[in-house]
Amino acid sequence: MSKITFPKGGIHPPENKITEHLPIETMPIPDEVAILLSQHLGAPAKPIVAKGDKVLVGTLIGEAQGFISANIHSSVSGTVVKIDEIPDANGYPKTAVVIKVEGDEWEPSCDLSSELKKECPLSPSDIIEKIKQAGIVGMGGAGFPTHVKLMIPEGKSVDTLIINAAECEPYLTADHRLLLERTEELLVGVSILKKALSVDRAVIGIESNKPDAIKKLSETALEYEGIEIKELKTKYPQGAEKQLIKAVTGREVPSGRLPLDVGCVVINAGTAHAVYRAVQKNIPLIERVVTVTGKALKKPANLMVRTGTPVSVVVDYAGGLPDDICKVISGGPMMGKAMPNLDSTITKTTSGILVITGKEAIRPEPTACIRCAKCVSVCPMGLEPYLLEKLTENKLWDKAEEKAITDCVECGSCSYICPAARPLLDNIRYGKSTVMMIKRKRSAK
Repeated sequence: MSKITFPKGGIHPPENKITEHLPIETMPIPDEVAILLSQHLGAPAKPIVAKGDKVLVGTLIGEAQGFISANIHSSVSGTVVKIDEIPDANGYPKTAVVIKVEGDEWEPSCDLSSELKKECPLSPSDIIEKIKQAGIVGMGGAGFPTHVKLMIPEGKSVDTLIINAAECEPYLTADHRLLLERTEELLVGVSILKKALSVDRAVIGIESNKPDAIKKLSETALEYEGIEIKELKTKYPQGAEKQLIKAVTGREVPSGRLPLDVGCVVINAGTAHAVYRAVQKNIPLIERVVTVTGKALKKPANLMVRTGTPVSVVVDYAGGLPDDICKVISGGPMMGKAMPNLDSTITKTTSGILVITGKEAIRPEPTACIRCAKCVSVCPMGLEPYLLEKLTENKLWDKAEEKAITDCVECGSCSYICPAARPLLDNIRYGKSTVMMIKRKRSAK
């Protein structure tokens, strides 16, 4: 099987997949959970429970509001203690339903049997509605509601479903283990997504550093019509949507356009598994695999964790914070964000918790740009990061827009390669958000 990849830029940071051989372990349910009502892109869900209410695992506790939003369900059984604000992973206060855990009772509609259900008699519209009711969102990090992604606007057409199984971020292995241990469930999920989109072709793109998962997927997929496995070269950011589409289909998503504009829909591997559970087992999205990792951590692991579980409890389960701890990152080291504290809770999009020591986190003092153009050579979007940084520093927003700053996928390859240790991504990210705000205001006039 030949290895394919995207043509522009890219880097190969140390992989550090220290948990890749560790099976998924189910983490004990905590005494109390705080389930955020905003675990997705779009409007927060509206709470439909109150203090004192009894809930089961799978009970709807927050209703989606607006077109881009998602339902929220209880991940535990117990009593609602309060509805209050708690910090999210970025430290911002967000509304959450706090539930005291009592037992582990599930909604009767949830099918907890281990039986694999392959056949799905539902129509495409019924599948999409079921995914919507189950609160399924993109589990790769963006949290975009999946049912919206599957609703193809009039005048558009899709011919290829791409499953993003690249997991190109260093350290993270949650998708790898899911691909290996839940292979059949995931493939049924892919088949269901194909039916929802009415397409004949699905491609699972997976990096070559997961040979065991590639072998198992390739062998098992023979029983599933219209599902191909594509081995991708191990290169970061292989899992970025536009880079994955280019690698798998050769199609290039134009600047400012969406995968839909080139006939593709991209769904994360974990999301495909969640779709199987939602459609075939009536289980809403109430838990996920989280890689808890770090070189100094006593018990790194791939854990199946209920949403709303405090990050502090997850870290304690993995052996607690080591000495000389410097940063705890939500996600991977390239695109993840440092958490201000451990008071936040696990959400539908928490793919990993990375613990980094002070020695590992040292960032050299930035010096002046030396015009080496290394940042240009690694940018997968063909941008000029050194220039975008300067335009941001000087608030030259018109010029930044002209130079396509909003095309930046925030992969951080430029910062990683910069010999002058320039904080390129930090500055470009600020410039990008500012230009996007300007564009939104201009469109609203």
